[in-house]
Amino acid sequence: MNRRIVRIALLGAAAGAIPLTGSAHHSFASEFDRDQPFEIAGTVTEVVWTNPHGRVHVDVEENGEIVTYDLELPAVAALMRQGWSRNDLKPGDRVTATGHRARNRPHVGRATRISLDNGEAVFIGGTRGDDE
Repeated sequence: MNRRIVRIALLGAAAGAIPLTGSAHHSFASEFDRDQPFEIAGTVTEVVWTNPHGRVHVDVEENGEIVTYDLELPAVAALMRQGWSRNDLKPGDRVTATGHRARNRPHVGRATRISLDNGEAVFIGGTRGDDE
């Protein structure tokens, strides 16, 4: 009986040591559609430098209205390995972005490239979406 209690206690302690943030991660295909590519041009309104994914919000004029695109990026660590920093894009920057739309939200997507107006690529990434 004592061994059983010890095992249960150890399992409980081990479960508490496992971070739960990984459970919220998703595969690319579960959220984004490779058959729905996009290219947008607009103005950066916000750069979100956080995990599990960085994000860039871009205001785009569509049909005479301004809509905000929410573009997912790789994890911050992956962005830093690529040499990207939180200061490479700033609110007010004009950009062109390509990527793939979310399956069920038309103004949400996974960015594959973001370039400044002068053509300089600020971010170039894949579409795997598995660990980046």
